[in-house]
Amino acid sequence: MLLSEQDQFLSYNGEVLVFQLSKTKHAEEADDKTMNLCVRRMAFNRDTKLFVQKSSGVFSMGASHSKIEIICCSCTTDSRTGIILPCILMKKKKRNNVKYFLLLLHSSNQFEPSFYFKLDYELKEDIRLFAGPSLLWRHANKLFYISSNTRVVQSAPVQLSSVVWTGEIVGEGTVVLGIRAACLPETEDPDGFSVSDRAIWGSEFFGYAVQTQKMLPGTCFMPHAYSRVVSSVCVCKSESLKKQLRISLVAITHKNQLIWFQNGALKGVCELPYEKPRSVKPALTSSNDLLFVVAFASGNSCVVQRRDSLQVASKWQKVKCVLVDDFIGSGSEQLLLLFKDDSNTDVLSTFKITDLGEVNYASGINYKQDVPAAEGLQENGLLTVRALETRLQAGWTSVRELQQHLGLQKRVILESCRALIDLVEERTHILPNSKEEGLVSLWDDVENPPDSRSKETSLASEVPEHFTEELWLRVVGDSLVVGVKLTESFYLSLSDVSLSLVMDQDFSSISPIIKCQSKIIKLNKAFSALTVSSSQIGPPPKKMKLDLRSNNDLKKEFPKRSSRIQLDEAKTVTAVTSLSPLLAFHRVCCVVLLHARKQNHQNDSLQQSKKITVLCGKILLTLEDISNGRYSVKMPRDNSYCTASMEDILAILAVSVRFSFQIESCDYTLTPVSSWLLGEMECTPFKGCQDNIFCHKAGNIHGTIFNWALKNPFEGVLTIFCRNLTVLFQCLHSLTRVLPPSCGVKLLRSGSKGALTEQLALALEKEMLTLKNSLSLKKAENSLTWGNESGKKINNAPLASLLDTEEGVQEFRKKLQNEREECVQSMNQTMNGALYQKIALKIAEAQLSSDMIVWSLAKS
Repeated sequence: MLLSEQDQFLSYNGEVLVFQLSKTKHAEEADDKTMNLCVRRMAFNRDTKLFVQKSSGVFSMGASHSKIEIICCSCTTDSRTGIILPCILMKKKKRNNVKYFLLLLHSSNQFEPSFYFKLDYELKEDIRLFAGPSLLWRHANKLFYISSNTRVVQSAPVQLSSVVWTGEIVGEGTVVLGIRAACLPETEDPDGFSVSDRAIWGSEFFGYAVQTQKMLPGTCFMPHAYSRVVSSVCVCKSESLKKQLRISLVAITHKNQLIWFQNGALKGVCELPYEKPRSVKPALTSSNDLLFVVAFASGNSCVVQRRDSLQVASKWQKVKCVLVDDFIGSGSEQLLLLFKDDSNTDVLSTFKITDLGEVNYASGINYKQDVPAAEGLQENGLLTVRALETRLQAGWTSVRELQQHLGLQKRVILESCRALIDLVEERTHILPNSKEEGLVSLWDDVENPPDSRSKETSLASEVPEHFTEELWLRVVGDSLVVGVKLTESFYLSLSDVSLSLVMDQDFSSISPIIKCQSKIIKLNKAFSALTVSSSQIGPPPKKMKLDLRSNNDLKKEFPKRSSRIQLDEAKTVTAVTSLSPLLAFHRVCCVVLLHARKQNHQNDSLQQSKKITVLCGKILLTLEDISNGRYSVKMPRDNSYCTASMEDILAILAVSVRFSFQIESCDYTLTPVSSWLLGEMECTPFKGCQDNIFCHKAGNIHGTIFNWALKNPFEGVLTIFCRNLTVLFQCLHSLTRVLPPSCGVKLLRSGSKGALTEQLALALEKEMLTLKNSLSLKKAENSLTWGNESGKKINNAPLASLLDTEEGVQEFRKKLQNEREECVQSMNQTMNGALYQKIALKIAEAQLSSDMIVWSLAKS
């Protein structure tokens, strides 16, 4: 096929695409003329050193009384798939009506119409294709653009005299770099020279982000003084560092210069060998040299090399087109120069491939010494590059979507925290506009739903007005301990109790939720029992109850049996969190929330529990108070007793880890243990409870709490509350030196066997009670079904009297039939699905509790 002036050349994945317009056969004789857009894929053959045709495609268009032209072509990203495809802009003019349409070319050589639009004028100035595909142009000093997503011509709110560059910038999307008349403010700009600079030159650079419709300062590209001379720009690299754009670019000027700018500052200048430079494009060769190909209006071209400085590396004349791609399949880019040749009109007949280094192919030359390519290397290389490009672009798209999703998730979490705080403080929470947040409502927005007030009232009625006795905080080492003492009546109706801390300040960059560990500490008024159970905040909360005394390990899940003892006890819930991150804010106000399941106990039956979240109060923590020791733990001694406050004791227990050891001796009594605690360890008992003693010895061991329970002179259980394993090992090392050699020390992982046996008995009792209640619920349901029939039973009468008459025989048959039906129903009972699920869940929970205790008993 012969070439014409309308033909367009485009490089794509190492191939040369040649687009040509041609008329169909007998077009002059037909009434309806048809125009064909033909494409030919040409690939370089390293054996023959020529371009050969691989495939071709045709797109037919009706051209009756119309003139069809190819305006431009480029490789753009298809927003639907993220794949780069060739894109062709076509013009169809019929009288005064001008229609433009964009075509996408797929790998199968099929053309896909993307979109079209009509104008009352022709496109002539600054026509650019970019990702989407999208198109922008300049007309009457205004910027217009249209994309495949909107398919509507839009106008940008800017006035400009020219467009020097269009492309992608990290964090901004598609950006247009243009030149406009200087917009001088009334006052001097305090940032520098830009006002006077623009006043002298009368024009300025500006950047416009198409997607966000945001203006970017032109000085991050180049100084405004160059706006009068720059005709085209090529951005080499762009990045955003600390919300500041850092851009490296080269620009060609009307003064026949190529200038290199980095972050808005001049880095180098090169004089060009020809006049009227028209465009500049980059190329990265095998030697990692960055080349800039400059095309001139006269048809000449040159290459500028950037190393230590800018310098012209080569130049050519009578060049029709310069393409940049990997034409020989070497993994790096080369230049393809297509020369004007009037004597030969065939496609790609006169050309030159070079990278200004080892690669140098030209048409009409006999190559005697050339490195032969491995068989299939070129084809495999092209397929690999295509696959890698597709995966890279798809991965980059996924990364951007993930970043947007994480940002949205963070905003939702922060808004949920604010809503939770407003809920527990009984304030009205105003939700943000879903459109502003980029969210879509999944239900109809209803203002003041009819049942919202009743739900709030019912929740408030379930929580008593005064359910907390005290709210306190302590600082123990690098930990902050917050404690809430609950009223006895309120605590007895709760399970799965935990605390959470939420910062009351509005921090937009961090989450207001403070990570903490919750513990339940039970101390009776006589201080004869001490129970600690811990749970990690989070769904679902887990809880493990441990007791130092086997005869007082009674669980709160059985209020009827243990109500006499528990009513004499005080329950405190604590939350422990790291202190050092909070000190960075100097002053922190936190909301203390209590999470629990509230359940009612009536007639030995467990009712369905409900999750509740209530506000316990607020705490204020300042660096000054901590420095003054306001919240420090104090353990004073008075007459050989430790007289610390209850809050200080609870704070020590909250940050400590509990270990229990069973000590047995066959030959000697265990009296050295008590002497060791009171002597070498310098322990003093708490006032009112001599079994629990506090270690005052200097060093890491200071602050450790011991409990020594002697079962008989030869067996006892030693419980240690320490900060970490290092302190534990120090205590054990000191203990082994005073124990008799024949003593055995065994770690009790879940408490003593006596305590576990008591727990197992209670758990089995609960399991049996749950099963009994389930059967009673089933009988109650069946009584509703059978009640009417049972009421119809006839009274028992002598059998002989019933059989004497015909009416008696009928009555006897009816009675017998009713008894048969009742027998069948009792043998084949049914149950409501919701009731069965409820009963099965309660039985499974009770059995799981029993199984866990049996497992712990087997391990101990």
